Amino acid sequence: MFKRLCFLGAVAISVVTTHDPADAEDNVGVRQIIAPSKERGSDLDLTVWYPARSGGEQAVLGESMFFKGTPAMRDAPVSNGKFPLILLSHGAGLAGSPQAMSWIAAPLAGHGFVVAAPTHPGNSGQNRSAAETMKIWLRPSDLTETLNAMVGNPFFKEHLNEGKTGALGLSMGGSTALAIAGARIDPKLLAGYCDTDALNASLCEWVRQSGVDLHAMNLESAGRDNEDTRIRFVMAIDPTPIDVFDFDSFSGISIPVELINLGRPGKIPPTAQASEVAKAIPTGSYATIGDASHYSMFAECKPDASKIAEAEKIGDPICTDGEGRPRSELHAHLVDMTTAAFTRALKTGP
Repeated sequence: MFKRLCFLGAVAISVVTTHDPADAEDNVGVRQIIAPSKERGSDLDLTVWYPARSGGEQAVLGESMFFKGTPAMRDAPVSNGKFPLILLSHGAGLAGSPQAMSWIAAPLAGHGFVVAAPTHPGNSGQNRSAAETMKIWLRPSDLTETLNAMVGNPFFKEHLNEGKTGALGLSMGGSTALAIAGARIDPKLLAGYCDTDALNASLCEWVRQSGVDLHAMNLESAGRDNEDTRIRFVMAIDPTPIDVFDFDSFSGISIPVELINLGRPGKIPPTAQASEVAKAIPTGSYATIGDASHYSMFAECKPDASKIAEAEKIGDPICTDGEGRPRSELHAHLVDMTTAAFTRALKTGP
């Protein structure tokens, strides 16, 4: 059985469980809704975190044999008022579900944002598919359908601050966020992405073992424009694969974009390196967290997670960050950066 967990994905493990009330986040609610998707041919499952009043059922999202979960209150009443909306796009593999992003989504909700994340079909779980995962041009439309569903949802629509919508993406979700801002995929670059292992060895190993030939895929729509002009700000963390975009398309992005790489120069995966992209975007900005790694986007590891991963013959160092701070502190840093950025972009001005 193929068990290597590449950072763009083979396996996702994410659950929702009941939790001790003392550890629950009383001011953060979580709710599951659906969004119709004509393109996908089925409904999208959405996970939504939001500022909450007392009530609901204690729950933990994203807990697995490897990772700690994040508490929230399932179906708690929404707090009074209107809030900016953040569309969250997950990665693939172990970061391949909305619940796996709870470590960043729940704190954002606690700071006064509604955070809505679709499950991108085929990217994780029992129905994972290398072919579907590589159809990365479909992901931005999942975010558009998520926005459509949120503004029409009876539970949320009266609590959304109209015109104050942003997008946040991690790993493959970062590239999704760039695409919804107006970046366009170059079909030729996508077709040749796995011609060698130079760009993403573990992802391309999975693609090959799944019998997928990117050159044989129907890429007719891959280069389309996925921009959604309702999005006012984008943040992308280690956006991957950033090297399949038409580089010239970055100059056409008109909204503010903040790009973050995890790691020191030379340690950032080339397929996620965003410094030159930030320069190409007229309103782009760039930052790094030198003592983090791409795996810092995973939830905090449980004490025996590394041993279990070794026993399961998982090839990637899922509990390894950079040199310095523990993952809990790195997460706090990322949450602070993200909260500050979305506050500037969506909570100030008219």
